[in-house]
Amino acid sequence: MAGVEEVGPQPTAADADPQGDPFLRTRFVVPARPVTFLRRERLVKHLDEALRTPLTMVNGAAGAGKTLLVADWAAAREAPVAWLTTDEAEQGPGMLWAYLLQALRAAGVPLPAEIGCPADASRVPPTLLARLAAELCARDRPVTVVLDEYDRVTDPQIAEQLEFVLHHAGDGLRLILVSRTEPLLPLHRYRAAGRLTEIRAAELAFTCEEAAELLDLHGLRLPARATQGLVERTRGWAAGLRLCALAARESPDPERYLKEFEADRTTVADFLLAEVLRRQTPETQDVLLRVSVLDRFCPGLVNALTERTDAGPILAGLCRDNAFVEHLAQDWYRLHPLFGEILRAHLRMRSPGLEPELHRRAARWLRGSGSLAETLGHGAAAGDWEFTAGALVDDLAIGWLFTGLRSDELAELFSRMGPEARSPASDLVRAARELSRRELGRGLTHLRRAEESLAAELGLTEAELGLAQDPGELVGPGEPGEGGSAGGHDGLAAEGALTAAGWSPAGEASGLVAVRLSCALLEALAARLTGAPGRAELAAAAAETLRDQVPAQLLERHPELTALLLAHLGSARLWAGRFDDARAALSRVAGASAGASTALAREDSLGRLALIDYLNGWPGRAERTARAALTETERYGLPQPSGSGMGRLVLAAVAVDRDELRRARALLDEAARSHPALRDPVLEAGRAIATARLHLARGDLRAARAAAERAVPAAVVSPWAQGQTALVVSAAHLAEGRPETAFEVLRAMPGEQPACAVGAARAQLAAGRPGAAADLLDGVRAEGRAGPAVTVRAALVLAQAAHESGDVVDARRLVAQALREARREGLRRPFLEAGPWIRPFLAAASSRGPAADWLTPGVPPSDGPPPPVVEELSGRERDVMRRLALMMSTEEIAADLYVSVNTVKTHLKSAYRKLAVNRRGDAVRRARELNLL
Repeated sequence: MAGVEEVGPQPTAADADPQGDPFLRTRFVVPARPVTFLRRERLVKHLDEALRTPLTMVNGAAGAGKTLLVADWAAAREAPVAWLTTDEAEQGPGMLWAYLLQALRAAGVPLPAEIGCPADASRVPPTLLARLAAELCARDRPVTVVLDEYDRVTDPQIAEQLEFVLHHAGDGLRLILVSRTEPLLPLHRYRAAGRLTEIRAAELAFTCEEAAELLDLHGLRLPARATQGLVERTRGWAAGLRLCALAARESPDPERYLKEFEADRTTVADFLLAEVLRRQTPETQDVLLRVSVLDRFCPGLVNALTERTDAGPILAGLCRDNAFVEHLAQDWYRLHPLFGEILRAHLRMRSPGLEPELHRRAARWLRGSGSLAETLGHGAAAGDWEFTAGALVDDLAIGWLFTGLRSDELAELFSRMGPEARSPASDLVRAARELSRRELGRGLTHLRRAEESLAAELGLTEAELGLAQDPGELVGPGEPGEGGSAGGHDGLAAEGALTAAGWSPAGEASGLVAVRLSCALLEALAARLTGAPGRAELAAAAAETLRDQVPAQLLERHPELTALLLAHLGSARLWAGRFDDARAALSRVAGASAGASTALAREDSLGRLALIDYLNGWPGRAERTARAALTETERYGLPQPSGSGMGRLVLAAVAVDRDELRRARALLDEAARSHPALRDPVLEAGRAIATARLHLARGDLRAARAAAERAVPAAVVSPWAQGQTALVVSAAHLAEGRPETAFEVLRAMPGEQPACAVGAARAQLAAGRPGAAADLLDGVRAEGRAGPAVTVRAALVLAQAAHESGDVVDARRLVAQALREARREGLRRPFLEAGPWIRPFLAAASSRGPAADWLTPGVPPSDGPPPPVVEELSGRERDVMRRLALMMSTEEIAADLYVSVNTVKTHLKSAYRKLAVNRRGDAVRRARELNLL
């Protein structure tokens, strides 16, 4: 401190300030609260802690409600509170201390005359501070002093003097500072010692419940969603809420006003411009106006926009001063939403035409240093579409248009791209947008244009690159390696042509590699959508070659690219009937690391793996895999319709095999909503077959044939789709008494399809040729790869043949074998399809015990609703019940769920209690009655 200086003549309490002017008594008055003031008990309770710590700081932006909060708290205190509103016009420490002493006296705090009073406005004697601290320290009860608007005090000397008094007053002083900025006191020391109470901006913000009460005080009662929207937009800022409430009160539709009001045309704008923007220097104002185009910003990005080099300290100062600049993490900041809206409007008025240039600068800085999503947003806002499309493609993010949380957002963003953008990247983005909506014609046109531009950049002719002469060739009849000509759109796989033309992959620019890899992805998708597996193989091979030229970290950042490529390849292979190859590709996707970006591809792949299991005759496996598929997109909250719907289609087909026809109908209806880019021939054929089998089970033969024979456009014919269609048509003919026609339909089926062989055997048996039927089934049994859905039907055909030949013993043995195999999978349809001959055998099986009870799918529902369960089944109990319905033993359920047998028994016991049953069969029936399975 300065040297010792004697105190001059001591004025009395009624005397004037050091300059001879009367004290302004309004500065000692606790501010009055408006009628619409809302007391918030959580903050009042926090302020009560001020009585236990020497220093309290209430720190927040202008209009955050700091002063009214402390004023309300102070007015409710029984003990007097000395209140002083500081003034930036004060001319030195002497003036402030004179006012502070007068505030103490005005609050009824007796001060000895020997303490004195500063005689010089610019200085204060150290002896005065020492005497004041000693007097406060000697008091029995502490004195509470509030310094409001303390941010106006900028003299470091005053802060040093205040710290001296606070320290030496001991427990005799409780100092509360109300400030927009961080005071110049050593807060870290008080904080570390637990001697500081802090209420900051985040705590001052109104919650939704508090905002609703505040609006109610203004005569506004709004729905919760409207209040929440207002709180999100204002971030709970007290002044913003009050000003909006006052304005909305004058509107004929307050709810609509609060949802749609333009911040720059309200009293909120007047407040923020006067209290925040105009208090800044011209340089800082320019920074604020320019960063208003950004959602978030850091010093480097701000320097790029302002062409300055001092953004760091400016941003730190704005944040420290609570100038509606919020710190996020590390060096990143953001503007308060309302302040940002007002600044953007002010920017357009002050500097017309500057906004697009600022977006352009931001996009280019972010391209090298920031996030891709922000880069794309600013590039689009600048109208620089070639740059924006190039950024998406160069980053290998073309897959974002198909999967992930941003797919709809990006589709909307690029919908504004005009025809003037004519780079390969912009054409690829157009192609991706159209293919994502299954607009094949337009999508392929854009894809071909991109490839033509790519060929020109590589200095190749279309023939050398292998481009199609017309995008329609992609749907041609031939497939390489499948009996047809290569034809058409396989240019990206023509590595030989590129090498012959003198092009070296190692020398290609990374951007060009990204373009070509993106082309390969879209080629694979187009091949999948048109049922062209050969072209999908070529696109995948080209992509595999190109992957080696891409930095590993870039591929790791975009796992959706590889996942989508493999999903497209796997589905194309599945369409071709190459189940093992399809499973290899699809399993790689299903086993990929979880995440929102790959969720759609994983769901799609799991659904198709389930279809392979179903087609191979394994309904239990198919059901488990299909259920796993359903959870993939739901857990990430992806936009709907999001999944392919294949999982539900498989579950519907399994439900038909189990004679759960209402459930099958409901699942088919749910499966109708699917992602357009995944509506490939596999999905369409699966939907047609599941629908046809449901009609067949209901006895509607005409509808079954119509559904099964519905044309599915594709470049090549799928053997399994053809076989499944033939099975339905053959079964319809057989039901109508035409076994010869039924057999002829199936005899023409290509390849070895066990299900078709069983259907043909059934037709032969119906035609009176049991020997021929047995010969057909020899191959099915020898193969050994078909699942229960096939082998059960085969056993029943042989059992019927034995029955008709008079061999009752063998017939009974084969029926028992079929029952054992079918029980585990819950298969009922094979026994309903078998015909009247089987009824005595099933009756005999039932008479020997409950082995055939499961054949009854459940008691028909009564006119009223079934009685409710005593208590809802837990998720794990439902899992156990589903497996119980599949006739799995306790040990098998435990192994399938990776739990102990005792755990399964505990779940079963709980489920029995909730369902009010005592036996397994009763539990399954009861669960089905209540639609729990």
